[in-house]
Amino acid sequence: MAKHRSEAEQQVAELLRTAKESLRLSVAFLSRLDGTTQHLEVVESSVPFLFREGVTQPQQTTLCQAILDKKLPPVIPDLKAFPEAMKLPAARLPRIRSYVSVPVVLSDGTLYGTFCAAGLTSDKALTKRDKSLMDVLAHAASVIIEPGVRQQAREAEIEARLAPIVADGGPVVLLQPIVALATGIRVGSEALSRFPLEWAKAPDICFAEAHSVGLGDRLELLALERAADHLDSVGGYVSMNVSPGTLLTRACSDLLSRLPLDRVLLELSEHDPVEDYDSLRSVLGPLRDHGMRLAIDDVGAGFSSMRHIVLTAPDVIKLDRSIVAGVSSDPVIRTLVRSLVDFGHGCDSQVVAEGVETADDALALRELDVDYGQGWYFGRPGLAQDMVGFVDYDPLGNHRSSSSLPNLPVGS
Repeated sequence: MAKHRSEAEQQVAELLRTAKESLRLSVAFLSRLDGTTQHLEVVESSVPFLFREGVTQPQQTTLCQAILDKKLPPVIPDLKAFPEAMKLPAARLPRIRSYVSVPVVLSDGTLYGTFCAAGLTSDKALTKRDKSLMDVLAHAASVIIEPGVRQQAREAEIEARLAPIVADGGPVVLLQPIVALATGIRVGSEALSRFPLEWAKAPDICFAEAHSVGLGDRLELLALERAADHLDSVGGYVSMNVSPGTLLTRACSDLLSRLPLDRVLLELSEHDPVEDYDSLRSVLGPLRDHGMRLAIDDVGAGFSSMRHIVLTAPDVIKLDRSIVAGVSSDPVIRTLVRSLVDFGHGCDSQVVAEGVETADDALALRELDVDYGQGWYFGRPGLAQDMVGFVDYDPLGNHRSSSSLPNLPVGS
């Protein structure tokens, strides 16, 4: 049964048919060379039992490699005229007697493989002009296949980069304190995934890349497990992030059901689309019945969060840092935050401001009735033991060092 061809492969097949018909030969094919093996990627043949897609052979024994090495010319009207060609397996099976081969080169100069046509009989009509046609067709083929080649290379790089992280049990997970703005008391912490600095990639980018290669659910689950490990060593609740897609997996439900759910705040980002709110609610229902609270993250960064809020009735909404920074000095931002606070409280949701970095912004948020704050002003992400000794927040604008921050439940 012939394999299903992609759109790009269909387009290459059209080019190969043009080559086969124009040169009046038996077969035309696109091959990929990986340094050791020749792979027949797309084949157009009048004798399919001899030339099949997916066939591989040692690269060094091919006519293509001999032509690339300049041991043979690119146009061979009669293989029997070239002793070097007659030594190769192709001269015996499938008994090729005429051949044209030109390289397929990508835009950066990388050799992908060869664009070839072959006949089972000699053909003295083959000339250098036929090579020119093959060069044009080979270039067209390179333009068609290059996006897929780049995508495959990107996926391979991502998989190779993530493999050690997955094997090691997931990303490093740090905690950032969340404080009650009215009292300055730390009530919980958000678990934040961190990836190697040399990647120079934000965590959301790393997770998105993992999802693009089929590793996203696995990586998110490992991050959740590492976040859950902190529950035994830090007081208050731990806020954990998950995408809607991963949340819908059975593995995620099983993991969450094993946790002390009254100490878990699960955050859904507004940047991740929800295709089926009924399924989402059916998964969340039993977990929330056992004490887990739901937060919608990144509120204010776009419009989809409002739909999330209306259709999931979260316990907490988290204001995106983009509308928190500068709230003390920007009247437009203050008005937006005020409206979101009123909206959240009207929906019986508590409001957390993310990205709080200055005392002025912290005080302004308190005056706007924001319930909780999170950001560098209160503490940078660190290990569980680093929660002790953090500078506590004084709503009057003063700092006071605390060797042991109280841990009170949200709403106290």
